[in-house]
Amino acid sequence: MALVSEIELIQKAKQGEVISFPTDTVAALAAQPDFSGAIYQIKRRSLDKPLILLASKFVDFESYIAGTAEERIIWQNMASLYWPGPLTLILPASEQLPSSIKAPTIGLRVPNHPAALNILSQSGPLATTSANLSGEPPLSTMREVAENFPSVFVLEQDFSLATGVPSTIIKWIGATRQWQVLRQGLLDIINK
Repeated sequence: MALVSEIELIQKAKQGEVISFPTDTVAALAAQPDFSGAIYQIKRRSLDKPLILLASKFVDFESYIAGTAEERIIWQNMASLYWPGPLTLILPASEQLPSSIKAPTIGLRVPNHPAALNILSQSGPLATTSANLSGEPPLSTMREVAENFPSVFVLEQDFSLATGVPSTIIKWIGATRQWQVLRQGLLDIINK
């Protein structure tokens, strides 16, 4: 079991290791985007299930998204309404995505958790998913994450700020210039 301090966790993330930390929804398994393939192995996750990027602010995602200046304003406005918080935006992906997560779209989120925001502000955007084996419910404590994923570096911290409810996911539909709700989570989003 590898429970570590926040400083050590950030160092491990920068070295390309898989890490775990609490968010405002569920605990995350995370890695630098170039090393995200390890998450699929550890989690036993199908390669056709995409990962999302977490970051500390919208501007950190700029190189990973592709859209017009007008679309970027719309996306940033939506983000400013709900971030940090339990909303994942699915946006058109740029060519900057690493080959391990190459897709036409990419999920993006800024979590509302002080430890997560501090880690992400120092590590940069991380490819993430919930901390659980594929098909299993999310784990509820950082100690459970450490016990279930012994090769992962896990933040030794209280998990009390998490809701346990996954984020709401909305996707930008360029043809109609509207948002489509893909998963209803904690937030009830009205098309804006």
